[in-house]
Amino acid sequence: MPKSPAPVTRCSWAGSTTLMQDYHDQEWGVPIYDSRALWEKLMLDGFQAGLSWSIILRKREAFLKAFHNFDPEIVARFTEKDILRLMQDEGIVRARTKIEATIGGARAFLAIQDSIEDFSSRIWNMAGGKPLQHTGPVLAQTSLSVEISKTLKKQGFKFVGPVIVYAWMQAVGITNDHAETCFRRK
Repeated sequence: MPKSPAPVTRCSWAGSTTLMQDYHDQEWGVPIYDSRALWEKLMLDGFQAGLSWSIILRKREAFLKAFHNFDPEIVARFTEKDILRLMQDEGIVRARTKIEATIGGARAFLAIQDSIEDFSSRIWNMAGGKPLQHTGPVLAQTSLSVEISKTLKKQGFKFVGPVIVYAWMQAVGITNDHAETCFRRK
């Protein structure tokens, strides 16, 4: 009789649904070095503020459509007409302040990209250039998330407080916060 595969041990937060398990297993904590992809995840984390991440995952395709695949060149040119269109889009989180923050975030992202250092390089350099291996209890924020938050706010970003930034750092692999027993830890 064939043996059953050993059960997979995941981070505790990933066990609720197939959607969350797939996100955990395939995306969360995987280092991202592409500037546009980092910006997209940061904007989605801003939309998540006050909500569960599973809501954002369920709405991700609608977000991609509504924000033109998070192309910052297009989003930066959004006008009041676009804001009104997005406020009617039931597929996304319809919070005007978050929509406006995403448009402003596109403009801030492009300003960074036009500077000496691109967005990815700036963020990864602040983190020391490689994923940070965190051990112990999972924190809500760190001194680095506070520093990155302050830097982003000075550049014009909104919805980038230290807690949101730390959740983003975990999601994009800047810090490895997979549980010690999680199969994705290494």
